[in-house]
Amino acid sequence: MENVRLKLHGISCASCVRNIENAIISVPGVSKCSVSLGSEQATVEYDPRKTSIEAIQNAVVQAGYSADPISPQSLTAEGDESEKTAFLEENRYLLRKAIASGVVGGILVIGSLPIMTGLHLQLIPTWLHNPWLQLLLATPVLFWCGADFFKNAWKALTKHVATMDTLVALGTGTAYLYSVLATVFPGLFTAQGLTADVYYEAAVVITAFILLGRFLENRAKRQTSAAIRKLIGLQAKTARLIRNGQEVDVPIAEVQIGDVVLVRPGEKIPVDGEVIAGTSTVDEGMVTGESMPVKKQVGDEVIGATINKTGSFQFRATRVGKDTVLAQIVELVQQAQASKAPIERLADRVTGWFVPAVIAIAILTFIIWFDVTGNLTFALVTMVSVLIIACPCALGLATPTSVMVATGKAAEFGILIKNAASLELANKIQTIVLDKTGTITQGKPTVTDFIAVGGTANSNELKLLQLAASVERNSEHPLAEAVVRYARSQDVESVDVQDFETIAGSGVQGTVSGRLVQLGTQRWMAQLGIDTKSLQHEQQRLQYLGKTVIWMAVDGEIQALMAVSDAMKPNSARVVAALRKLGLEVVMLTGDNRSTAESIAREVGIERVLAEVRPQQKAAKIHKLQSEGKIVAMVGDGINDAPALAQADVGIAIGTGTDVAIAASDITLISGDLQGIVTTIQLSRATIANIRQNLFFAFIYNVAGIPIAAGILFPVFGWLLNPIIAGAAMAFSSVSVVTNALRLRNFQPKAIDCRRPLGGLS
Repeated sequence: MENVRLKLHGISCASCVRNIENAIISVPGVSKCSVSLGSEQATVEYDPRKTSIEAIQNAVVQAGYSADPISPQSLTAEGDESEKTAFLEENRYLLRKAIASGVVGGILVIGSLPIMTGLHLQLIPTWLHNPWLQLLLATPVLFWCGADFFKNAWKALTKHVATMDTLVALGTGTAYLYSVLATVFPGLFTAQGLTADVYYEAAVVITAFILLGRFLENRAKRQTSAAIRKLIGLQAKTARLIRNGQEVDVPIAEVQIGDVVLVRPGEKIPVDGEVIAGTSTVDEGMVTGESMPVKKQVGDEVIGATINKTGSFQFRATRVGKDTVLAQIVELVQQAQASKAPIERLADRVTGWFVPAVIAIAILTFIIWFDVTGNLTFALVTMVSVLIIACPCALGLATPTSVMVATGKAAEFGILIKNAASLELANKIQTIVLDKTGTITQGKPTVTDFIAVGGTANSNELKLLQLAASVERNSEHPLAEAVVRYARSQDVESVDVQDFETIAGSGVQGTVSGRLVQLGTQRWMAQLGIDTKSLQHEQQRLQYLGKTVIWMAVDGEIQALMAVSDAMKPNSARVVAALRKLGLEVVMLTGDNRSTAESIAREVGIERVLAEVRPQQKAAKIHKLQSEGKIVAMVGDGINDAPALAQADVGIAIGTGTDVAIAASDITLISGDLQGIVTTIQLSRATIANIRQNLFFAFIYNVAGIPIAAGILFPVFGWLLNPIIAGAAMAFSSVSVVTNALRLRNFQPKAIDCRRPLGGLS
């Protein structure tokens, strides 16, 4: 299966969303389709052996719209500038039409005031009352300014569907045609004792209001993607390369993998790479959310779009173009913004029958009032008001606009949210499981003790260290790296190893110079039948201090043990306390021994510990917690965490961890700061609250607005909703929902008081 994102054109309301989704999902080979009204994009999963992007585009065209694949070029500064130009052109087009229809509508309203008020107003020239003049003014404006409504309505009719444009075209078209009949054939009305009133002003002013509403809505919707444009704007335009000993400035698009790039103080780092000469500090805050500059020296990785602060250095380009960290962040945020949250299904179900239901209500309103009053004009006004005030747009925009703002805001804090479903589900988390190494701790363990059998009297201590380092050099485990680093600090060099093998969750073994060397847990040693009594007392002492113990056996006999300590992340305890304040159960999951695990858990304030869990058992532990009826989030950073991250309801990967862990997760904390977990949950809760507000506004607007437009208040108060007011209400309902969603741009994580109350009680 492959995925493609399409930029949609001609989409105007939630009914359009449903029509496009139905058209795409009907294409053979398409398995999933999600259309977002907020971003005007479609995300499609399809089988390339059965269909093609062109076939999907054709299906969209057949539905009455058009679509273009979103290319990697659109994620560049040039692509964003092109999109900005198209947006400005479209909005200028809307504004011109809104102003033209508004000016003519104002003239028509002034000319109609005597009829509306029943008063003879001296200040208004009588020639403005002339229906033929009003017909002459209204016709070109209505069919130029409102042309798109009628075109889209006709397209929808030919496809046997209905959209918001259908309602607008029916409402304005009915008012206009009624007025034309009253102008050309006034006798048809006077013969029945009716006045030949005209409603040209209603048709034109309604058009003006809706065009103005779309103009304002477009501006507001563009603000929802401000975070994306801000990220794209971080890209450097040029890079300074070292070629043949000369410095050459080239456009960033010409940088290739392997090029040597020079960066001076104050300059942006153009692409991702590895430092090969020089030292400096780099401000990575714009990408990772990390507030403090990070020291960089030979061998360290640098991220494109970050800012070099103090020194000059050279680095070798390792990722360019769409493969850079920044490009992947932009791509992931755009994917999330185009995805749908489960809460959106309610609006989808409603919009499926919304427009047909409104048309039915409008017709029924006309029939009832004409039957009750016998007044054709009265019945017509109520019908037009019902058609005009109904707006599925507000329903369609309620969720995606909030999601767009929230995912963009998350990126500003260094949090990548893969899809809207994960953002919503984070609001429901009950239990959060933290991996120990690399998550609660720094993930850079250090050997603090090397104890050989016989103590300092053992003259083979350095030889044993060489054997241990030689075997561990072949392992990717963080503890293995600690052993190798310790050996180097003691000027001990590794030698070649034969028959190296990793025993998952237990240890490693290999043959060095004909001797079998095994390093791992006490449990594994017991399984191998190796006696560990000689160093049992030392093990207990070290584990009590919260250190991890590695046992070393040579040719089946215990020769030494090593103690490894991994420093706690500075804010681990504070984050755990904050999570508990948020009402979450916090659990630590680790493959480490129980004594060490419980020591660290006590230090950070975690009460429930799942220790001595092998990698293949981690997912099962998550499943067991889920079987208790809990919504579980897992936070991890290693390859062995990937299955558990995938199993969890919400997987949160530490961005400083492995690509495998990040790929398996739903949310990524780019900087590795655990504070991101608290921020994610708070942002999720704020977003869901915002979506519920939007849905409430959208539903209550239609639930109250349609009956009022149908004249439900007339028998009691003698008041009838003017179609012009209905048009204004319709236009600004969508704007109000988008504006409410934009409040999320002001979101800031709330500080949580994690101090313990007096008396020492937690």
